[in-house]
Amino acid sequence: MATVTLILVLLLTVAVSGLLIRFVKIPLPILQIILGVILALGGMNISMNPELFMLIFVPPLLFLDGHLAPKRELRELMYPILGLAFGLSLITTLVFGYALNWLIPAVPLPIAFALAAVLSPTDAVAVSAIVDKERVSARVFHALEGESLLNDATGLVIFRYAVAAALTGQFSLVDTAGSFVGAVTGGVFCGLFVFWGTAALLTYVARVGEVRPQVQVVLVMLVPFAAYLLAEYFHASGVLASVTAGLSFGVSSLLSLRHLPLNLPLSVPARMQNAALTELLSFIFNGAIFILLGLQLPEIIRRTPPELSLYGSRPEPFLAVLVLTIILLLIRYIWIDQTSNIRAWIAKRRGINRPRLSYVGKLVMAFAGVRGAITLAGILSLPLAMPDGTPFPARDLVIYIAAGVIICSMIIASLALPPLIGHMPLESSDVLANEERSARLAAAEAAIAKIEELAETATDSVEEAEARRSVAAQLVATYRQRIISMQAGALAARTVSPVMTEMQQAALVAERAVLVQLAARDEINDTTMREILSEITMQQALHGGRKNPLK
Repeated sequence: MATVTLILVLLLTVAVSGLLIRFVKIPLPILQIILGVILALGGMNISMNPELFMLIFVPPLLFLDGHLAPKRELRELMYPILGLAFGLSLITTLVFGYALNWLIPAVPLPIAFALAAVLSPTDAVAVSAIVDKERVSARVFHALEGESLLNDATGLVIFRYAVAAALTGQFSLVDTAGSFVGAVTGGVFCGLFVFWGTAALLTYVARVGEVRPQVQVVLVMLVPFAAYLLAEYFHASGVLASVTAGLSFGVSSLLSLRHLPLNLPLSVPARMQNAALTELLSFIFNGAIFILLGLQLPEIIRRTPPELSLYGSRPEPFLAVLVLTIILLLIRYIWIDQTSNIRAWIAKRRGINRPRLSYVGKLVMAFAGVRGAITLAGILSLPLAMPDGTPFPARDLVIYIAAGVIICSMIIASLALPPLIGHMPLESSDVLANEERSARLAAAEAAIAKIEELAETATDSVEEAEARRSVAAQLVATYRQRIISMQAGALAARTVSPVMTEMQQAALVAERAVLVQLAARDEINDTTMREILSEITMQQALHGGRKNPLK
């Protein structure tokens, strides 16, 4: 019963945070942490099994990150993203781990490395909650998204090996490197295998008979957990398995890979339901994990480790966390600055004219290294005890530091990013507008070609042939009008589009009002009303009606 109550309270608090954020000028993650603290002070206490916590939160979060990651930008920005995700993660683990062990000797070196590894993942979702991503350079934000996706996996894999070294007291670089490669390879394979198996199952069942969209969506939602558990069973990386499954699903959702065994045959209703559910789950899981941090924060502060108070003063632990956060920022800035200079030098030697990242851009990328959900999920998964039954060394201390760094990095980013972004040049918005217009034109022209082909399909029935030509003429006229509107130019589109949206919305609202009147007079039953209302709701969503949900 307590578990059910916790789930309901978390869901309610996540929803309340979404309402309150309209009235307060603080980032959503910080608001959710504050709400968690309020719940804790109100008497709500929780204790979760670390392995269960890892299983519940990490696979879906990584799967959603992989699914929503911008695939084209991952390819275009591959080298800076790989540098941030792998090179910076390894440097952070080594430098911060040694620095932490030197500054706070009470943290054994393996556990210092574990904390450094779990602090290396960044949270692009938290950054987008702090600043409007439309105000950030597209290249910078896509690099942050790609880094967040891949360094989640890197950091958590290193974290697992550091914890294993702390538990066993043994570490061999050669053995660890070999098992690391095996874990990475096995994780990628398990992610692909589970995704391919799900796609094959849905394809086979679809050939036998129609599959309800709800069944398809449920199977997709189980993919990250299946990939994670399968990889863990074979002692591979469940983290990479979840990321790989998410990336595969994202590619399959965008492209029709009919010639590959990785096409996921979701029906149109299933894809629509899955898209809505993806946004919902991302909001719930990210929100729940910050609320859980807030729930644990009073207890973490109450049990402030004495190792952080050399002179017994209260500000010392907070100053220690601030110093450690600044060390992480310095490591990140130095890496971004030096690698940017190296890439610019290499490009110059090759005769490539590549603009160098500005000083402001480097600062934005450094301060945007906010720690978030994955860091919290990882650190709370630390074992409670050693194999001999003794308490896990410095567990409370590293959890305190991790929680403090998460909050401190968010506060620093909230203060530093808005003014910095105001001085950062943006790419012209016309670039994306032209890209979207070209894509819509190509899609409309392809639709016209296909309709005309179907209209000329041979048929034995004269009536059917006439019907085909009549319907084709109407549809082609609609698409041609759309093409004319798009070719009219950006200025005309900006003028016509709002008017068209307003009229379409007004017409749909009028349709809905008449249906309500017919139902009130018992001239139509509930089934008829629901069917027509669902079509109207779909049209409202297509025409931008989500901005006016009460109409």
